[in-house]
Parts: sequence; structure tokens; C-alpha cells
Amino acid sequence: QVQLVESGGGLVQAGGSLRLSCAASGRTFSSYTMTWFRQPAGKEREFVAGISWNDGGVDYTDSVKGRFTISRDNSENTVYLQMNSLKPEDTAVYYCAASPRLTIRANPSYWGQGTQVTVSS
Repeated sequence: QVQLVESGGGLVQAGGSLRLSCAASGRTFSSYTMTWFRQPAGKEREFVAGISWNDGGVDYTDSVKGRFTISRDNSENTVYLQMNSLKPEDTAVYYCAASPRLTIRANPSYWGQGTQVTVSS
């Protein structure tokens, strides 16, 4: 069982930055592929970024490439999402997720409760 708690969301102007954090419980954090998803109001949840557990490989959805950076600190059981050059279309609830699988875009097994990110124009 893995419990995930996100933090760092908030209101920011377009062009600004935010850093989301996701703290995970459990001793095997380093064995989980970690991902961030987001769900804009009235829309389906979508993959944003992920980082594998074995070699630190990363993957991003096209719309955030060059603006968002995912990283992890296995000593702190935490995964981060640095979001720069934010746009109003980045507004969404952001979810942290964990999977024991190597494939970054595999369906996660565990989800956090989400944190709201709002980007004003």
C-alpha cells in the first residue's frame, strides 16, 4: 500500500511558476514509477509527466515539454513537478500517482487526492 499526498498548488498568473510536491508513504518508494496527471474542470484526466523507478527515465505530454520538469528524491520519498511558463490552459486538479510497473504510462495503482492549480490570464 502506498499513500500519496500532494501539495504546492495554488493561484498563479500566466507566465509564472509553481512546484508541486508529492510525498509518499512506505519503504519501497524507489521501486515505483511516479507520474503526474491532471484533470481540467469538465474534462477527462490526462497524463502530464512521469519518471521511472529504475533509470530515472522521464516522459512528458507534448503540451508541457520544455516547461515542466519531473524529478524524484528517493531519500525523501518525494516526487516533484516544477512548472514554469504556466498558461491558463494548465489550470486543472493535479494528481500524483504511483505504479510498480516500469512503463511510465501504465495505469497507476495508487493515486493522491489532488491539488488545484489555477493560472489566471
